[in-house]
Amino acid sequence: MSAWNKPSILLIEDDPLLGPSLEEYLQRQGFEAHWLSDERYWREALSREFDLVVLDLMLPHLPGELLLAELRKEYPDLPVLILTAKQGLDSKKECFELGADDYLVKPFEVLELELRIRALLRRKDKGRKEYRLGEVRIDLERGMIIKGKERIVPSRRTWDLLLFFLKHRGKVIPKEKILEEVWKDVIVNEETLRSYIKELRRLLPEGALQTFKGRGYLLKEEL
Repeated sequence: MSAWNKPSILLIEDDPLLGPSLEEYLQRQGFEAHWLSDERYWREALSREFDLVVLDLMLPHLPGELLLAELRKEYPDLPVLILTAKQGLDSKKECFELGADDYLVKPFEVLELELRIRALLRRKDKGRKEYRLGEVRIDLERGMIIKGKERIVPSRRTWDLLLFFLKHRGKVIPKEKILEEVWKDVIVNEETLRSYIKELRRLLPEGALQTFKGRGYLLKEEL
């Protein structure tokens, strides 16, 4: 996933009622969800990038545990949430040893599934090394913005401001909150903030950073 797009979820579930209903629910909650009813085609499905897999264990063609092991081998950093009717501790133990990140037993509340998904995505986000916005890459390890062949190292304050917007992307942030959290004890006026916003806009794709008059600024999640 680009950090600027909706989080993408692959549902590997053979139940013809549960699969599409979960897909629809997650889409309504702001995810890009894709239901895969035949687990034999999981490699084809993962030819596109996903942020998380929800995996049933009791599948008709492949044991879910085997599929989990293959997923972990080929996609070691991809979070996998097991969703199954198997309730025994032995099953949980096996799945966690195979590399599952979470385990939810059916029947379940869809809200709990959503909350667990969001928690796993937050955990993944903390380990992120790079963000992308269109053709612009933001390298967190090296503290630079990459635009094509151009490598730009922003000023410390511009970088702090960018990191703040990344943390709160998709939300309108009041000017007062920006000044308080980015500048902390240093007193600056709104004109100074506007100059840094202008500089940040120069570094990012057009339209990525928006002004909401009287309310604040928003870094878009997707373009």
